[in-house]
Amino acid sequence: MVKKIEDYPYGTAHYLLKEEPLPLCLKNSYMAQNYQEDKEAIEAFLNSQIDSSVLQQLKKGASLVEAPNIDRRAKEEDLRALFRDVTEKKDRNRKIAKAYKEGYSQHMIAKVLGISQPAVFGIIKNYRGQTLNIHLHPLFLSRFIKYYNLKK
Repeated sequence: MVKKIEDYPYGTAHYLLKEEPLPLCLKNSYMAQNYQEDKEAIEAFLNSQIDSSVLQQLKKGASLVEAPNIDRRAKEEDLRALFRDVTEKKDRNRKIAKAYKEGYSQHMIAKVLGISQPAVFGIIKNYRGQTLNIHLHPLFLSRFIKYYNLKK
């Protein structure tokens, strides 16, 4: 539990109040657009009663955000096609790593193959050092590196 809203590392307030570089995905947020670098105004906004007109603007802004992977059915069919002719376990595992690298979730891969998500994770983990590069969203990359004490 955090004591101050700016201590919660996954919120816009964290970046605006801690004066950290704003990730690209938050540059068009309501707070970034309306308050920019006015720390006092941001704190006043966060501690004030919510005005219904502001709430409507926030709802409208949230509905305008593009949702990734909105057409999952088509992606699932493509994934099924990728695994359709696989007979060898080694070939299947290589294709699992490839599918994950292309952006398919571990859950979807597991669902299509009828295996568990932890099994998919284990296969991906085995390929990590060999041929697979895991790509994280820039928002989480620095936290991931810091959490696992890695070097860029």
